[in-house]
Amino acid sequence: MSPEYPFDEAATARVVVDDTGTVVGWNEGARSLLGWAPPEVVGRPVGELLAGGRPPAPTGPRWDGTLALRHRDGRTVRVWLLAHHRPALHDTPGTWLVVTPLASDGHRTSDAPLDTAALAQVPCAVAVYDERLRLVRVNDAMAAAIGLPEERIRGLRLSEIGGRPQSAELETHMIRVLANGRAEDVQIYTRTGGEERAHAWLARFKPVIDARGRVRGVCLAAHDFTENYLARERLRLVNEASVRIGSTLDVTRTAQELAEVCVPALADFVSVDLLDPHDGGDPPARLVAPLELRRAAHHSVNPGNPMAVAKPGDVLLYPAGSPQADSLIAGRTIVASVDELNAWLAWDTLRGERVREFGIHSTMSVPIRARGATLGVAVLTRYRRPDPFTPDDVLLAEEITARAAVCVDNARRFSRERDTALALQRSLLPRSLPETVAVDAASRYLPAARAGVGGDWFDVIPLSGMRVAMVVGDVVGQGIQASATMGRLRTAVRTLADIDLAPDELLTHLDDLVVRLSEEAGGEGSPGEVGASCLYAVYDPVSRRCTMARAGHPPPLLLRPGGTPHRIDLPAGPALGVGGLPFESAELELAEGSVLAFYTDGLLASGERDAEAGHRLLSEALAVYSDSLDETCDRVLHALLPAGGVADDVALLLARTRGLPAAQVATWDIPADPALVAPIRKQVVEQLARWEMSEASFTAELVVSELVTNAIRYGAHPIRLRLIHDATTLICEVSDTSHTAPHLRRAKTWDEGGRGLLLVAQLTQRWGSRHTAEGKTIWAELGLFEEE
Repeated sequence: MSPEYPFDEAATARVVVDDTGTVVGWNEGARSLLGWAPPEVVGRPVGELLAGGRPPAPTGPRWDGTLALRHRDGRTVRVWLLAHHRPALHDTPGTWLVVTPLASDGHRTSDAPLDTAALAQVPCAVAVYDERLRLVRVNDAMAAAIGLPEERIRGLRLSEIGGRPQSAELETHMIRVLANGRAEDVQIYTRTGGEERAHAWLARFKPVIDARGRVRGVCLAAHDFTENYLARERLRLVNEASVRIGSTLDVTRTAQELAEVCVPALADFVSVDLLDPHDGGDPPARLVAPLELRRAAHHSVNPGNPMAVAKPGDVLLYPAGSPQADSLIAGRTIVASVDELNAWLAWDTLRGERVREFGIHSTMSVPIRARGATLGVAVLTRYRRPDPFTPDDVLLAEEITARAAVCVDNARRFSRERDTALALQRSLLPRSLPETVAVDAASRYLPAARAGVGGDWFDVIPLSGMRVAMVVGDVVGQGIQASATMGRLRTAVRTLADIDLAPDELLTHLDDLVVRLSEEAGGEGSPGEVGASCLYAVYDPVSRRCTMARAGHPPPLLLRPGGTPHRIDLPAGPALGVGGLPFESAELELAEGSVLAFYTDGLLASGERDAEAGHRLLSEALAVYSDSLDETCDRVLHALLPAGGVADDVALLLARTRGLPAAQVATWDIPADPALVAPIRKQVVEQLARWEMSEASFTAELVVSELVTNAIRYGAHPIRLRLIHDATTLICEVSDTSHTAPHLRRAKTWDEGGRGLLLVAQLTQRWGSRHTAEGKTIWAELGLFEEE
C-alpha cells in the first residue's frame, strides 16, 4: 500500500455481474471468500454460484440481503451481500456491483483511537475509516443515512457502500487527507441509500490522529444542509433566468432560453408551446378544449431531444384531460404523475410510447401569462431524476415562467410592431421599378435584423423627354417614425421631380422641407430632430449625360463598359436638415451600358468593417458584373452583408444606362414668323411618315401647331422644336429662351384665346414645362398605342 493508493483490494469480495446475469468481474477478495479463481467464473452465469434457489430480482438501484453461495470445495457459505446497479451508458450494458466485507476485517479493541474518534470528535452523522480506507465505525445518524446497519458494512470502502460516482469522487479527498493530514470540506447533492430523495451534504474529512501524532485513518462527518442549499439554488436559478431569458426580442429564441434555463436545474425535459395570435395580434381571450398550440421550443438533458414528439414550429392539438389544456383553461399550474395521465396518453399513442421508453414519471404544466393575457404553456418533465415535483419546485417554475412570459410578450409585441413598420416601409417603397427607355434598373431593400425598419429608400422616376431620375436616401433613426418621414420625403422628391428641377435645386427644396419637419418634431423649433441624406441623379438617354447632386450621402460607383468600378467625384453637400447651405451638382457623360450603383451607408459599414473596406468589397463585387442586374444585386449583398442579418437597413439600386439612337430624334429651328407654322407642321407629318407613325399625325400636327405658335407669340428667340419617340410614346418639345412658363386656365366665353393649352392637355397623355439654363421647354407626350 502507498499514501497515493491505500486500498487493500483483497479486504472486500467484489463481483461484477451484467444485466444478463453473467459474471464479468471477480477480484481476489471474492477468490478468498469462495475459492474460485477469476478464469473459473468470469463469463459464466451467476446462478451457478448459488447453493440453491434463484438469483434475486432487485427493483431499485440498490439491493442487500443474505444468500447461500457454493464454495469451490463444495461447502455452502451464507454471505450478506450489498449490490449497486450501474445503468447502461451509450453502448456499455448495465452491470451490478456486488460487494461484501471479509469476516476477518474490522476487529479492534475498544480503546483504539479509530473506535473512540466517532464518539469524541464529531456529534453528527459520522463514519470512521482506517489506514486502508475501510469502514471501522459509524454512528446511528450515519447508519440511518446509509440505510444499512454497521455490522453489515464494516470493512467496506466508501465507494463500495455508496455505489455511485460521487462516492468514488469522495474517496479521492479521503486519500489526500490520509496522505497530508489536512482536513477537507466537500459539498455534494445526492441520494444516499437510506433516503427517498436527494439531499445536500457538507462532507468534512478530518484525519484521525493517535497519541504519537500519526494519521491512523479518516473521519467523515456529514452535515445535511438541504434547505439552505435549495434556497441558494432557487435564488441562483431565478437570477440566472433574469440574465439569460430575454436576451433578444425574438419569440422563438426567448422560448428556447426558458427551456434551457430549466434543464437540468428543474426538469429533464421542457417543452414550450405558444398560442397563435389572432388577426388583431393578441392571443385568444377565451380558451376552450381542444387547444391548438404551436411548439416554440424544447430542451432535454439528452442530446438531440429524442423524447420530443414534435419539432419547433409544429402545431399540436391538446384535448381536455391533457395537462397543457387543463392548466391553460384553469389558469394555474398542474402537477401530475404519469398514472394520472393514462387517458390522455392512450389517446396520444406517440406520446405514450415516449413516456414508456424514457420512464417519464412526473409532469408540471405552467401557464405562460403576461399583462393579463395567456400566451402559452411550459411543460416540465422528469424521468432521469427520480423525485417528483415539490411545492417549492412549483413556486420556482412559476417565478421563472412569469419572468419569461413578460419577455415573450415583449418579443411578440416587438415582432408585431416591427411587422407593422415593415409593412409601412414596403408600402412606401416602390413595389416595382418602372420600365424606361433610359435605364434598366434593379433594387434591393433589407430591414435591420434587430432594430427594425428604418428610413432608407430608393426610387426611379420617369421624367419628360425620355429622361429618368434616380434617387436614394436615408432618414436618421429607425422604426415607424423614420418610415413615415421617409414616405414624406419620397413623396416630396417625386413632386419636385415632376416639375423638372435640377438636382441641386431639388435638394435645396428638400432641405427646406426637412428643416420644417425638424421644427415640428422639436416642438420649439430645435433643429436636428429630423435628419436625412439623399442623392439625386438625372440621366438623359438622348445626350447620354447624367447630372447628379448629393446631400451628405455616399457617392455612387460607376462601372463603364470594359472598365473597373470607381467612385464618382461628386461634391458632398451638407446633410438634409442643416439648412442654409448650397448644394453643387456634377455632370458627366456615360457610355451606353454603363452601370451606376446607388446605396445607403448600411451596405458598406457592417460589424467591425469600416466604410473604406466596404467600398473595396463593393467594387470587387461589381467588377464581376453580369448582364443580369438582379444577379449582381444578390452578389453584392452576399459579398458585403453577414449571414445573420444587418445592424442597419440597406437600400441598393443598380441602373444600366441606355442610349436613344439619333434616328429616333428630329430637331428643327423655328423662325419668328407665325406664317411659317404651316410648313413646320408639314415637316412634322413627313417625319412621322418616315418613322412609320402616320396614325399619330393628326394629333401631333395640332399639338405642334399650338406649342410653336405660343412660343412665337410669347417666347423669345431662338426657338427649337424636337420630336422624340420610342415604341409607345411620341414626345413633342418646344424650347425658347424666355423663362416665363404658360399656365393652364379655363377661358371665359367671350375670351378670344386661352384655349390652346386646354386642347393640348385633352389630346395628350401628359404635358408640362421645365426650366433650363437657357430658358424653358414646353413638352407633351402622345401615347401611340391609343391611336391604333
